[in-house]
Amino acid sequence: ELRAYQADVATVLRNGCFSILPAADLVPGDIVEVSVGCKIPADMRMIEILSDHLRVDQAILTGESCSVEKELDATTATNAVYQDKTSILFSINYVVWDEVLLSQELARRKDESNGNEDVEMDVWDTRRDMINNENIQGKGTTVAAGRARAVVIGVGSNTAMGSIRDSMLMTEDEVTPLKKKLDEFGTFLAKIIAGICVLVWVVNIGHFSDPAHGGFLRVALAVAAIPEGLPAVVTTCLALGTKRMARLNAIVRSLPSVETLGCTTVICSDKTGTLTTNMMTVSKICVLHSLNNGPMNSEYVVSGTTYAPEGFIFDSLGAQLEIPAQYPCLLHIAMCSALCNESVIQYNPDKRIYEKIGESTEVALRLLAEKIGLPGFDTMPSALNMLSKHERASYCNRYWESQFKKVSLLEFSRDRKMMSVLCNRKQMEIMFSKGAPESILSRCTNILCNDDGSTVPLSAHIRAQLEAKYNSFAGKETLRCLALALKRMPMGQQSLSFDDENNLTFIGLVGMLDPPRDEVRNAILSCMNAGIRVIVVTGDNKTTAESLCQKIGAFDHLGDFTGFSYTASEFEELPALQKSVALQRMTILSRVEPSHKRMLVEALQNQNEVVAMTGDGVNDAPALKKANIGIAMGSGTAVAKAVAEGRAIYNNTKQFIRYMISSNIGEVVCIFVAAMLGIPDTLVPVQLLWVNLVTDGLPATAIGFNKQDSDVMKSKPRKVNEAVVSGWLFFRYLVIGAYVGLATVAGFIWWFVFYDNGPKLPYTELMHFDSCSTRETNYACSIFSDRHPSTVSMTVLVVVEMFNALNNLSENQSLLVIPPWSNLWLVASIIFTMILHILILYVQPLSALFSVTPLSWAEWTVVLYLSFPVILIDEILKFFSRNSGIRFSFRFRRADLLPKREIRDK
Repeated sequence: ELRAYQADVATVLRNGCFSILPAADLVPGDIVEVSVGCKIPADMRMIEILSDHLRVDQAILTGESCSVEKELDATTATNAVYQDKTSILFSINYVVWDEVLLSQELARRKDESNGNEDVEMDVWDTRRDMINNENIQGKGTTVAAGRARAVVIGVGSNTAMGSIRDSMLMTEDEVTPLKKKLDEFGTFLAKIIAGICVLVWVVNIGHFSDPAHGGFLRVALAVAAIPEGLPAVVTTCLALGTKRMARLNAIVRSLPSVETLGCTTVICSDKTGTLTTNMMTVSKICVLHSLNNGPMNSEYVVSGTTYAPEGFIFDSLGAQLEIPAQYPCLLHIAMCSALCNESVIQYNPDKRIYEKIGESTEVALRLLAEKIGLPGFDTMPSALNMLSKHERASYCNRYWESQFKKVSLLEFSRDRKMMSVLCNRKQMEIMFSKGAPESILSRCTNILCNDDGSTVPLSAHIRAQLEAKYNSFAGKETLRCLALALKRMPMGQQSLSFDDENNLTFIGLVGMLDPPRDEVRNAILSCMNAGIRVIVVTGDNKTTAESLCQKIGAFDHLGDFTGFSYTASEFEELPALQKSVALQRMTILSRVEPSHKRMLVEALQNQNEVVAMTGDGVNDAPALKKANIGIAMGSGTAVAKAVAEGRAIYNNTKQFIRYMISSNIGEVVCIFVAAMLGIPDTLVPVQLLWVNLVTDGLPATAIGFNKQDSDVMKSKPRKVNEAVVSGWLFFRYLVIGAYVGLATVAGFIWWFVFYDNGPKLPYTELMHFDSCSTRETNYACSIFSDRHPSTVSMTVLVVVEMFNALNNLSENQSLLVIPPWSNLWLVASIIFTMILHILILYVQPLSALFSVTPLSWAEWTVVLYLSFPVILIDEILKFFSRNSGIRFSFRFRRADLLPKREIRDK
């Protein structure tokens, strides 16, 4: 992606003439010429402006949507940020000057100039000027308007982009909250398993028939207790979340970062291109309607938020204009916008989007001309829809350019603050002008009426009305305003002079902005409802940032932004205590540089916040790297959905951990109880391994497909240090696990003691199975080697775990609320698992491999009777979870009384 911002070639002064060379061949001291559309090939200090002005689009580095006008004068402010330095894109602390390259360049220049000492001064002046923050262009930016020459001062890693890369490399990757908690849980589980193994060995030491028996028992316990499939299931669940997020146009590079979204407490969102489209468009038009009929001024609203030539024009009552070009003022605005313009709109078939070349404000006028349309085309919308996207990009603009021939151009200059073009059409010469409203109005003596196309004198009253509207657009609505005008010129005139820019006829006033994305408001409100604070971070000035937030409408609850909005310099100057308070209240941080964004993220993390940073520019890269989770995306509106996905993933993770651990606890209880009772082994290690890897693994993976709970975005973010297994959940694990283990042992004992087709042994005989060969009995000792009892136990274990899988469709909701068919993947996995189990029972040689045998209908009936109660038990536990205010701490030291609503959120 970064390659798209790099210049491949450059126009360089070599051997006394300018030639096109690869940008990679540039060295400090080279003289480079740039013009409209050129990508800046290296960091450079300007030495000569060859046009009236030079504007550079540096949004990729600063995040500011408007291009910056460059100048030759130095910036002397010591605390100025990028946007304040109209002649600079980065400060000295972002550039490491390569003295070796400088010395090499000095030697080369001296050789070419036969030892001229002035060359040495020129090269060293380049370095000094850079250190003094002189006028510099930054690599990766694009010339929007004008021509200039500059001297190279930094290449490769010694550029603004290189410094951003260095800042990223300085940031160390941190372990995600889920990984920390799973590591802690794994350590805890290992200690428990070791303790149980030792305890069972000690209790049963008198029952061992041979020294190896204790070893076999401990192996069985370890196999039963360790959730072998857990790592694979966690990875699968995160991968499923990654796939779902890809449908939201969010590509996840690191799987664990998906879950981190679930505990995000603060989202720092870049404004330009994330909350806004970074595509300047005209949103308001003001013209003179009439002096006699109806209101004096007509105001129009223009729709459309991208560079696509799509949108409509509405009057002040909200009615759409069917043919905007039939209104004289709008028609002349379209003419002026198309002709007094040096920009280009084109369609990129690879990216499938419309792109601009040139100044953003001029592109906005190009789009306005497309939306106004052409005169006399009653069926124009249908006709335009038949055009290809390439043809449609500038269809109306090309029409006006074909009707008028441009004869002369007066470029924009800072002192005039306007631009004019002389056009010829048959027997008519017209000059179109556009510029700052105060500059255009002061040069106008007449004004065009929108009702009949007549021209009337521009009176003081009308001028005051227009100035008031301009102040409203630029003030309260923070629109970037331009005024448009025209003048009939004498026939045969071939050039323009500054003296011609007088006695103009005012056409209208247009206001433009970088529009917020339509879906931003709901996304921010969704995050706020989820207890997540949103901080808007932007390079724009404070007023513009606050106005954007008002337009979004998601911060209306604040009323006034006092105490919630800061510039980067204001925030840095605060004392430590006030800075800490400001961080807890901050909603807007404006006038920022990449270093400020990284500083904000680090400060929030020091307050134990889990920070997500969204951005789409190179300037966001250091902060994206530093944040707990960096979201590099063209649209920040998917963040709310991504947060919901992260929370759902965490909930599903807890659910399948609960399922697997309760199943493992059941297996441990089964072996432990059997050992305590002194009965034969209910399950052999190979059977336990099969249950853990295959029978448990498939339903656990399918639990990752559980749908989001309806209230997933209504609860507050969980704390980073919250255990993945809380005390109440662990209690539920124990209860369910205990029943699983007891039901498995019960099936084993039932076959020996109560089954009609079984041996019907007294229970005492079963307890003394190991002494069968040393005493007289009325049954064969080989009965204890029969495969039926262990098969019944294994089948009970499998079936009860399948029922337990259904319990994990939701942590607290009943199966009557969330039925099994809400997750068809889980139903399918249960069916497939049962098919596999039936295969190993009834198909040779699988039954011999797993030491099992086919079961009768009577045995299957008992299996179902013993298995189904696990659902009833968990329904009771869920009922208490939903309705009780008691929550046990992890170490079971005390019970905290909580409101029922908070418990449900929890």
